[in-house]
Amino acid sequence: MKNLGHTRSSQQPNHLLLTADTFVRIALPGMRKCSAIVHAGPALGAGFTEYTAECEAGGELGPTSAQRFLFVIDGGLQLEVNGKSSELTARSYAYLSEGLQHRVKATQVSRIVVVEKVYQSLSSNTPPQLIISTEDAVVAHPLDGDPSLQVKCLLPDEMSFDFAVNTMVYQPGASLSMVEMHVMEHGLIMLEGGGIYRLGDSWYPVTVGDFIWMGPWCPQWFGAIGKAPAKYLIYKNWNRHPLAGHAR
Repeated sequence: MKNLGHTRSSQQPNHLLLTADTFVRIALPGMRKCSAIVHAGPALGAGFTEYTAECEAGGELGPTSAQRFLFVIDGGLQLEVNGKSSELTARSYAYLSEGLQHRVKATQVSRIVVVEKVYQSLSSNTPPQLIISTEDAVVAHPLDGDPSLQVKCLLPDEMSFDFAVNTMVYQPGASLSMVEMHVMEHGLIMLEGGGIYRLGDSWYPVTVGDFIWMGPWCPQWFGAIGKAPAKYLIYKNWNRHPLAGHAR
């Protein structure tokens, strides 16, 4: 008997902590030599789907009808769009607009964060275009002027995008300056280090590989603990009126 039923994983009405000991791997339609750990989706109440894809060499993700954001944790990918091929390595990422035909194939054993979301269009904006880049090419900026907490915005802060994806790095002992509560929801994967996350009225130790979903208005706060920096990749819905997508 392993751990006698103990886990750090927790599901609450306004948040979820999912730890590696509870991960279940499944195959999604179109996947080949690849499996998905689905972290968040509509069944949870989320307005997006996020999963980690674990691929063998030659593995493929399969298609999607939604927008798709890819972030390579480790390994490498070949991304084909409109007959053009691009190589993505660790810390590389891509944004693929809704309806854009593409093919994602692992060139080696790989782990990929995948975010998919139905696009909320604006009549005044042209939908966003293909982005292929790397985190290393993005300039960091301090959050609220705190140099011990650095943010990299992986997608442009433009109204055409209806979500944002950032990486955040906390030096040991750094923390958010306030408990945040807001209309946006989050999907978060710990990439390095660890610390303490407050979610709602609960306090959780978190470490590399953990996933967190935060629903709208979930009280949230993080502080880095340990001798190494803590880093996570975080999604939020963005740039849309709260009534968007809700019928009268």
